[in-house]
Amino acid sequence: MVKVMRKLECVGLSAPQVGVPLRILALEYPQQMLEESSAAVREARGITVQPLRVFINPQLRVTDGRTVSGLNENGDAVSWQASGWAARIVQHEMDHLDGILYIDRMDSKTFININWQAHNE
Repeated sequence: MVKVMRKLECVGLSAPQVGVPLRILALEYPQQMLEESSAAVREARGITVQPLRVFINPQLRVTDGRTVSGLNENGDAVSWQASGWAARIVQHEMDHLDGILYIDRMDSKTFININWQAHNE
């Protein structure tokens, strides 16, 4: 999955997206991608460099941010508090694992995710 994600220059990928029927997600936002976006975009979206993170059987808890926990690629229990752009990536990949598409969460007139604002106001 990581190889595919990097080859296609994705910031996140879930196993079902590549035909694997498992609950696994990976995300990474490397320095190179960060440098390719403008400072204004980075600031507005809360984009920061994110090291590679892999979660097997992830669980997502939404409180003040997004806390995702599960097993890493070595089978060790891990937990991570995501915020900003990384939290959106985690939510998006978790949606893929749960069979939810972006169109299920958007306002059909504006294409804006109507649920994101509700969690971040």
